[in-house]
Amino acid sequence: MNLRDLKYLVAVADLRHFGRAAEACFVSQPTLSTQIRKLEDFLGVTLIERNNRQVLLTATGEKIVARARIVLREADQLVRLAKQASDPLGGEFRLGVIPTVAPYLLPRMLPALRARFPELEVQLVEAQTAVITRELRLGHLDAIILALPVLEEGVRTEGLYDEPFYLAVPDSDPLANAESVSAETLMSRQVLLLEDGHCLRDQALDVCTQVGAVENLNFSATSIETLRHMVVAGIGVTLIPELARQENDGMRYIPFAGESPSRRIGLAWRNTSTRELLLGPLAALIRSAVGESLGPEDRVVLLDSPAP
Repeated sequence: MNLRDLKYLVAVADLRHFGRAAEACFVSQPTLSTQIRKLEDFLGVTLIERNNRQVLLTATGEKIVARARIVLREADQLVRLAKQASDPLGGEFRLGVIPTVAPYLLPRMLPALRARFPELEVQLVEAQTAVITRELRLGHLDAIILALPVLEEGVRTEGLYDEPFYLAVPDSDPLANAESVSAETLMSRQVLLLEDGHCLRDQALDVCTQVGAVENLNFSATSIETLRHMVVAGIGVTLIPELARQENDGMRYIPFAGESPSRRIGLAWRNTSTRELLLGPLAALIRSAVGESLGPEDRVVLLDSPAP
């Protein structure tokens, strides 16, 4: 038994098709099938039920695949640990970011990241919270940037900044020139929200629930940019996080009076991560990059680094 055969088995389990699994592993289908047969012979059990219509794992196969994932992840960690020993601030680094943060944070932080860590090969993945937290747990990502808290065992987090929401209305709206509004203003408006799966939707919906506001159920958006266009078209109003504001886009962004609704953006990683020496400096770099981009009117609050 070797790691290669375990990779073949996991590929078949993921794709439920020998041909596609072979293609994903860059081998021929006969080679992949033969090696899995040899693995079954070595273990003395049948791992896969084979028929002309579908590929199914046996009950034992399901259990062995679960263990194989752990073995492969740990083997990958061994290789990565060895590579990073010579340069803990270099090498491949896989970072996941939620879609309501990525377009507005990454342009601020990536130039500083390249300058500070020139040997770091950053691979970026933009996906919803559920996806990147799963990928972090499985070892496919090294760290993720998302809205806190993270309800996941074995994960450490560090807050980066608190980002207030603004009420976004079209230029023609009666409130367009208001200096501030109360959250209760939402009670009389049709509020546009993102579709299910976005944490920003949950945060905005929580604000609406607290003041009795009504969501416009005739529309749901897949991105902040879509929300922006819908507001400009006069379909309704929405809540926009501060870093996503834009100038001269046909909208006005009005701050909330008093304690503004907000979200906390943070960095998360596995507590067994081999990139500990990088993650602290990375968090500090992100705070610095955000801080340097803020103007005197901005209300983002940078969070203090935790004590060592």
